[in-house]
Amino acid sequence: MIGQQFCGPPNSGNGGYVCGVLAKDIDGPATSVLRARVPLDVELHLETENGALLMTDADGALVGKSQAASGAELPTPPEPPSLEAARAAGRGYVGLEQRFHPICFTCGPERHEGDGLRVFAGQIEGAPLGHLAGVWTPHAAFADAAGLATTEVVWAALDCPGYFAWVAKEGRHGALLGTMTGEVLRRPRVGEACIVTAWPLAREGRKELAGVALFSATGELMARGHQVWIVMGPPAPAVAEAPATASA
Repeated sequence: MIGQQFCGPPNSGNGGYVCGVLAKDIDGPATSVLRARVPLDVELHLETENGALLMTDADGALVGKSQAASGAELPTPPEPPSLEAARAAGRGYVGLEQRFHPICFTCGPERHEGDGLRVFAGQIEGAPLGHLAGVWTPHAAFADAAGLATTEVVWAALDCPGYFAWVAKEGRHGALLGTMTGEVLRRPRVGEACIVTAWPLAREGRKELAGVALFSATGELMARGHQVWIVMGPPAPAVAEAPATASA
């Protein structure tokens, strides 16, 4: 069951969180695909089939699936900004001035600490348009017994910044997370300030591809992901951004 607390839009599960729920028991990189709106506060079923974990609703309809990935699609993140620069970028998060999904588990400014993640990513000063950053500090409410943020919460923290990378680059529009491939190298500790980054990769018709990453305050790569967002509207011409030259 995905509880209301873990919503993205008010009536649907947070895409990154659900992808992380599906992928959390897979060692190494994993790819999660969402096939339908994820209902909230209802019983869902998990089963394995041909090496994949399937999530179905009460009628047996496929909601999402996850399986191990090679990691070949995972991008090399650009060099992260400093913690101070990421904090400054986060103050420019567009969702603080405009209403997108104000109660979203990841990016909703109407969620309080310990209820939502409050990941606010904004344009990095001096970086290419759409390269965003913000600071996320895991709360004890989202940690395991060892005091580490759970895997699904790490995936959730990387969700919305990828969408807002394209908003910053192309302007406001609607899009839904369709596929996320990710790997978690180290889960952050409760109270550990982390740098979240996101950047646009390419557009393919109605698909917008984004890279996302999580770094420690000293620049250690902790997690990274490749996202496919499905634009709600007519397809746009394909465009691509030159690959980043800096490595993590």
